Amino acid sequence: MPLSKKRIYEIARELGVSSKELIKKLEEMGMPGLKAANSVDEEESALIVHLFEEETAAADKPTAKTEPDVESVEKPVVVTKQAPKKTAKPKRKPASTHGSVRPPIVSVLGHIDHGKTTLLDAIRESHLASKEAGGITQGIAAYQAELNGQKITFIDTPGHKAFTGMRARGAQVTDIAILVVAADDGVMAQTVEAIDHIKAADVPIIVAINKIDKANADVSKVISDLAQHGLLPEAWGGDTISVEVSALERKNIDELLEMILLVAEMADLRADPKNPVEATIIESHLATGQGPVATVVVRDGTLRVKDWAVAGAAQGRVKALLDPSGNRVNEALPGEAVSILGFCDLPEVGTQIEVTKNQGQAKKLAQQYQRDQRPQAAPRARTLDDLFAQKEETAKLKVILKAASTGGLEAARREIAALDVEGVELDILVSGVGGISESDIVLASTVNEECLAIGFGVSADPKALKLAEREGIPVLLYDIIYHLVDEIESALKRQLGPAYEERAMGTVEVRNLFKAPSGMIAGCYVADGRVERRGLVRVIRNNTEMFTGEIASLRRFEDDVREVQSGRECGIRIRDFNDIQIGDRLQVFVLEEVER
Repeated sequence: MPLSKKRIYEIARELGVSSKELIKKLEEMGMPGLKAANSVDEEESALIVHLFEEETAAADKPTAKTEPDVESVEKPVVVTKQAPKKTAKPKRKPASTHGSVRPPIVSVLGHIDHGKTTLLDAIRESHLASKEAGGITQGIAAYQAELNGQKITFIDTPGHKAFTGMRARGAQVTDIAILVVAADDGVMAQTVEAIDHIKAADVPIIVAINKIDKANADVSKVISDLAQHGLLPEAWGGDTISVEVSALERKNIDELLEMILLVAEMADLRADPKNPVEATIIESHLATGQGPVATVVVRDGTLRVKDWAVAGAAQGRVKALLDPSGNRVNEALPGEAVSILGFCDLPEVGTQIEVTKNQGQAKKLAQQYQRDQRPQAAPRARTLDDLFAQKEETAKLKVILKAASTGGLEAARREIAALDVEGVELDILVSGVGGISESDIVLASTVNEECLAIGFGVSADPKALKLAEREGIPVLLYDIIYHLVDEIESALKRQLGPAYEERAMGTVEVRNLFKAPSGMIAGCYVADGRVERRGLVRVIRNNTEMFTGEIASLRRFEDDVREVQSGRECGIRIRDFNDIQIGDRLQVFVLEEVER
């Protein structure tokens, strides 16, 4: 009969410690490589519990004030049943040192019809942190779930556009991203797009394999598809946490929430209600009778009614705060989401809130924001050459690639990846099937390096083109893949400038020296080839290169000349070099431009 399995985080919970603390202790005891979501059998679980209790009991044994008795040290330590309970308590630093643990902020992304909405509904119905009458207020873009007394804040965003739109303004709102993949459908185009956006945001990812209740569900195929996109689940020895769920049947929802709390615990998310407010607008709209309404998530500090708040160009006094159930609250603590009433204008999604002391200071900051934004309205670049002209060092180029089919996409990826131009770092940030969308341009505008969007056999949405022009993101559309490759390669080469190749012209012997007001002149004999005034010269002494530079003047007798042929004498002055000596040998050469 197979032994039952138990995960490391479950063992930690039984011992009354955090997963991080247990894993660290196991590493110290010679058991490295374990992760919180790893499963072990009953025997291994019992061994871990025994070793941990024995180790902590020994570590917490009181130290005598006098010198220890040798005999007592050599005696075995006796561990009573009460000892583990006493010694296994968490040994965390006081909350005041690094603030207190705050609820994780979670975004849910995935392909259309893979069950994102159903999953959020399942969590809402059974795990709402607040169960007061009124339910979820229409238009509120966030809510809190609760499991075993621990809260999780979910941001209900309308897809990738909002997810990246906040990043476009420098906001890092999400702590954890949930990727929903249907077990009966597998990884699809929007799934890949979601993976790219999550990776670009650089946040931990948990995969929710949904619809396992379907007759044609194929979890193994989903795992295989995910592995091809760099998400190797722990079941296959990777680092990606995955949970099999059925949102429709409310199956394994608790396990998914446990994994969220586990990842949050490992990230050690902390905040201090006494800190300055750190909050971000995640949704805003005009409401009849209320005016501008903005939904915010508080990451740190405390937002209160009557605070003077600034969000970009919008400012005002907080007249009311509404929790996700529509109830009025006096304050919002770290990890909480609330709607704000009181802004004079509609704030933009992604702008961060700053609390000021008074109205005058709030207006001043809002006006300063407007002034700072004006210069950014001008386009940064419209073509590849415009884009590269702004780069003075090694070119770093991010590419968003879209194609009409998976076959065309793979061909385009292969050709672009094969481009090898010295001094240029080329990286495909996002690739997918379909036209270039507004979401693609939003993502392009968030990256630090220069970025462009390429479409192969597809068009660009008019809104995307308009946004691209405003943000200075070049959009290149092609029907023939060779044209795409040729233009990118040419642009990359133009960025690096011309390449030069050295061509030898002649060899000269220094036989005499003459002092002149302009510098030392070498009396030379052209032993081989010829010397040209436009040439460069390399000074060789005892087979060692002494100097390389330009010919400042070339004379034959009293006349300046353009060249001197082999077998003739001449006078040569080398620019910025007077340490020429009789017996030196001069190698004359030119640099000729060659095609890269």
